[in-house]
Amino acid sequence: MSMQPSGPGEIPVETVRVARAAFPKGSLAIRVRDELGPLFTDEEFADLFPARGKPAWSPGRLALVLVLQFVEGLTDRQAAEAVRARIDFKYALALELTDPGFDFSVLSEFRDRLIEAEAGRRVLDGILAAAREKGLLKTAGRARTDSTHVQSAARELCWLEMVAETLRSALNTLAQAAPDWLVEVAEPEWFRHYATRAEDSRFPKGQVGREEVGRRIGADGMRLLEAVFSPRAPAGLRELEPVQILRQMWVQHFHLTGGEVRRRDPKDRPPGATRLVTPYDPEARGSKKRDILWDGYKAHLTETCEPDTPNLITNVATTDATVPDSVMAGPIHASLAERDCLPGEHWVDAGYPNAAQVVAARSEHGIALHGPMAANTTAQKDGPYGQDAFTIDWDKQQVTCPDGITSTQWHHRHSQHGQPVIRVRFNPADCRTCTHLRDCVSSPKAERREITLRHRAEHEAVQAARTEQQTDVWKERYKIRAGVEGTISQGLQRCGLRRSRYRGLAKTSLQHQLTGAAINLTRIDAHLTGTPRARTRTSHFAALRPADQVDGAKQQGPN
Repeated sequence: MSMQPSGPGEIPVETVRVARAAFPKGSLAIRVRDELGPLFTDEEFADLFPARGKPAWSPGRLALVLVLQFVEGLTDRQAAEAVRARIDFKYALALELTDPGFDFSVLSEFRDRLIEAEAGRRVLDGILAAAREKGLLKTAGRARTDSTHVQSAARELCWLEMVAETLRSALNTLAQAAPDWLVEVAEPEWFRHYATRAEDSRFPKGQVGREEVGRRIGADGMRLLEAVFSPRAPAGLRELEPVQILRQMWVQHFHLTGGEVRRRDPKDRPPGATRLVTPYDPEARGSKKRDILWDGYKAHLTETCEPDTPNLITNVATTDATVPDSVMAGPIHASLAERDCLPGEHWVDAGYPNAAQVVAARSEHGIALHGPMAANTTAQKDGPYGQDAFTIDWDKQQVTCPDGITSTQWHHRHSQHGQPVIRVRFNPADCRTCTHLRDCVSSPKAERREITLRHRAEHEAVQAARTEQQTDVWKERYKIRAGVEGTISQGLQRCGLRRSRYRGLAKTSLQHQLTGAAINLTRIDAHLTGTPRARTRTSHFAALRPADQVDGAKQQGPN
């Protein structure tokens, strides 16, 4: 299909008359159109369509339909039906009352175009641009960020189900691509074991029986891979995605020992960042946060938090579940800078800030990154000979201990995590004669003190942050961060934020961009109608807490 750009157009007179009569108090769709005007134009999405072909339904209107769909939690069929039957949708889209709308499959096709062009962020940016024009978006002040887990759309599988379904998926694909070849290759027992979906209830309950089934599945998969990769196999079979997933899954879980297929020990399996958890969503990864275990992704939401304006989401980032929060501050700041949404202060939880991120935020973007810094975990962190008791002379590249002894070695190295550090060592001749050696070193056999330092800018940033964070003033200011948890709750309840609707990182990322846009529309509408922000819920029992215990309880910050 091709796209011939058209202007936003005026709302048809008859549509206006009927909508005003049907909604005398207005509705979200009507108020958003009245206050913000047309949010998207066809020209913004012109690059997603070819120059020639059958005319496509207006992409500017489709973008708004996607947002309204997430505002109300509609399926594609329900969203298409709303465009066809609901007067307030026709008003927001500037359609005639007799407009038949479109087939629901158009929404899926349009999402695919957005994903292919990595254009999902345009939808969120369109809402932000309209809000900025109306003075509803202030980005120079404070912002806050938090992440939440997102479960994959694919069902969670136990180990036997995972390997059996991986093999079954490959067999089904090969049955379509080369049915005659597969009939010759397939073992007779394969039709009994892999013709139907694997269910945990169908496997033995005993551990010995389950291990035997696992070895049988491993051997069957290995025989299929040998056949696919043999010179006699039809060309192109090994490049099929389910076959590649089967190969990766088998490398991950099985190995040959003396010609026999055996399951790998956990210590021999690849790290979580590359480990498949399901054949039906190969980009999903397994992760753990405290007592939460999940297979899927992570979503990072950044929002403004200024008084007198709605708290609007300015950035949404989606990663696989294994990416730690500690590496996300930089990408988030880069994305905000690209769209002129950088805050002056950025408030985050303890997972985000570290020395490098704090320094980079300040030097590259002029942002004060605030969040609890990790405590000093060195073995000699406390006491009169703790690391903080040593004096550092950065210019002379020397460190002096509390007893006045000066270090003799200063080397630039890298930590076990690949971070640049400075290794400082004292002379053993000086330390062996010191009466406080055993108090100074952590090892009973050590003959000298060694210290690992960050580079100067990072070291000073950490020291300053730890000092500031002990003050009551900072603790009071930090309460503003807690409000972002309400945003995650709103995303969960309104848009199903913690469950991916689609499979794959790109589609899940688009879902989260649309979620951010939908939350922004609802917050703009609440601001326009004077709807107060929800207060933190307190149970009846919690309300009875004595006043002298309130400070010790976990407090929620202002929204």
